[in-house]
Amino acid sequence: MDILEQISRGAEAILSPEELARKLGKNRPLRVKLGADPTKPDLTLGHAVVLQKLRQFQDLGHTAVLIVGDFTALIGDPSGKSSMRPELKKGEVEENAKTYIEQVYRILDPEKTEIRYNSEWLGKLNFEAILKLLRKLTVARMLERDDFSQRFKSNSPISLVEFVYPLAQAYDSVVVKADIELGGRDQLFNLLVGRQLQKDAGQEQQVVITVPLLIGLDGQQKMSKSLGNYIAFNDSARDVFGKVMSISDDLMWNYWTVLFHKSASELKALKNEHPMAVKKALARAVTAKLHHEEAAAYELRQFEKVFSKGQQPDEMTTLSWMTVADGRDAIPIVTILGKSGLFQSKKEARRMLRQGAVKVDGKKVTDDLVLERPGRSQVVRAGKRIFFKLVP
Repeated sequence: MDILEQISRGAEAILSPEELARKLGKNRPLRVKLGADPTKPDLTLGHAVVLQKLRQFQDLGHTAVLIVGDFTALIGDPSGKSSMRPELKKGEVEENAKTYIEQVYRILDPEKTEIRYNSEWLGKLNFEAILKLLRKLTVARMLERDDFSQRFKSNSPISLVEFVYPLAQAYDSVVVKADIELGGRDQLFNLLVGRQLQKDAGQEQQVVITVPLLIGLDGQQKMSKSLGNYIAFNDSARDVFGKVMSISDDLMWNYWTVLFHKSASELKALKNEHPMAVKKALARAVTAKLHHEEAAAYELRQFEKVFSKGQQPDEMTTLSWMTVADGRDAIPIVTILGKSGLFQSKKEARRMLRQGAVKVDGKKVTDDLVLERPGRSQVVRAGKRIFFKLVP
């Protein structure tokens, strides 16, 4: 497989293959740009798709230029959105950005990575410079974007600030002199604006490479921090494994294709196997990607122990009666569940109780149960995945 074929595998579009071949023929490392806005502290499995492509270029001897969009995050990327993003505070963005570097190095080679923060140049633009930048695109061109066009037709508000975002991201390419820029398919418009600004600046235009989007856990929309349908780099190995096992059988083919580049023939072979076995293999592969193979193998054993054999996991959270009871000798079970920290909310805990999904030492309990101080440790199970031990 030649280099161009390697790069093409897993890519959705390359603009253009001829330009890419010419750039690859240069006798120097290429500068391959990827931007990520720290709108939340977590990177997601969706980011892994494009980070893998960036790592591929590093392995071929090129330089990864990672733009941490600490300035563009203040604007908010409108790509694929049906409404305006909520405004972020500068302090929030700064806190989120602190975690990004450690996370990307789980995939990227630190020795071949150049980290830049776009506040370094965007934060210094005066109003005159911004006006000059705004002259580069027309409103008609902006409305060529599907998301803007749909919002305009439905009379949904479009802020002028959102129009600035593609220009700000594109200006990054001019500053870092990008040879190639990577992004998801929903970023195509923004990446092409980068080519235009580079041309206006007298630079050689970057090649644009897009990758497919990973669908979120809901099976409907792309994996997104703002939608909450994601697997985070910082999720525990157990949570990663469990979240993958929770997706639908139909959705797992998107994961095999987008994350692991399975060919049509490989997918056909997998579809001839039992769906549960294929999904376990996927959960193990994803967990190994974000953690390591030993952790993935361990979580597979734990999953089979709990779900196939009906046993308790080897490890679980321990909760002290003194921690939850505030000196009382009896306390409602819903309070104990709420204070475990293992539920999104007390409302979720109560819902599981009403559904009969909570057991104490293997016996179903109701939402009106008042639990007395135990004389020994008790195991509480909620649903399929939540276990904790309550000790005196």
